[in-house]
Amino acid sequence: MAASDATPAASTAAQQAAVLTKATFRAAALLGLSHAAVARTIGVSPATASRLASGERSLEIGTKPAELAALLVRVYRSLDALVGNSDQHRRAWMDSPNDAFGQAPRDAIRSVEGLALVVRYLDGARAPV
Repeated sequence: MAASDATPAASTAAQQAAVLTKATFRAAALLGLSHAAVARTIGVSPATASRLASGERSLEIGTKPAELAALLVRVYRSLDALVGNSDQHRRAWMDSPNDAFGQAPRDAIRSVEGLALVVRYLDGARAPV
C-alpha cells in the first residue's frame, strides 16, 4: 500500500518537472534566448540544457536550476503582461540597455543576482500604483 501511495506523488512530481522544463524553454524561445543562454541562466551545462530542451530530461523540482528556471518563466510572464503579447516588443525590451540593470536584461539574467533584479523590476512595473 505504501508503494501505491508513493506512485501518485512521484507521478505528480514528474509531471511538474516536465511542465516546468517545457515552460522554461518555451519562455526562453519567446524571449529570444538560445539554449546556451538558458544554460547560463539556470546554472546547467550546455549539454544538459540541450537534453532538457529535447525532452530527454526534466528539471528536478526543488533544485537550484529548477528555482532559477521558474524565475525565468516569471520574467517571460511578467514581460508578456506588460507588452501585450508582442514578440517584437518583448525582444526589444530584452535587447535594450536598461539603466536599472546597467546592461540589457538579456545580459543581466546571466547571473542569479541579475535574474532576481529583472524579476523584481518587472514585478514593480506591474504593481498597481
